[in-house]
Amino acid sequence: MPVSFSKDIRPLFRPVDIDHMRPMNVLLDDYAYMSDPTDDHKSALDVLAFLKGDRKPRMPLGGPFWSPEQIDLYSRWVSDGYQP
Repeated sequence: MPVSFSKDIRPLFRPVDIDHMRPMNVLLDDYAYMSDPTDDHKSALDVLAFLKGDRKPRMPLGGPFWSPEQIDLYSRWVSDGYQP
């Protein structure tokens, strides 16, 4: 079964994470923003890079950082085609 943004990914983002990123125009709770194909899914891929620590500062700022299982789930959402 494909990973779903609404069921699997959106719940991983805490309200504090969403509120912290919104002023930077990063809409973690907005499926259209996170899955936007018009920019080759740049938003979703950027978030993944920050979650993994490939880009700094690592998200969520100040931690706790996502577990390998949570990052794997997000990665599967990407590879499953950004399902709603």
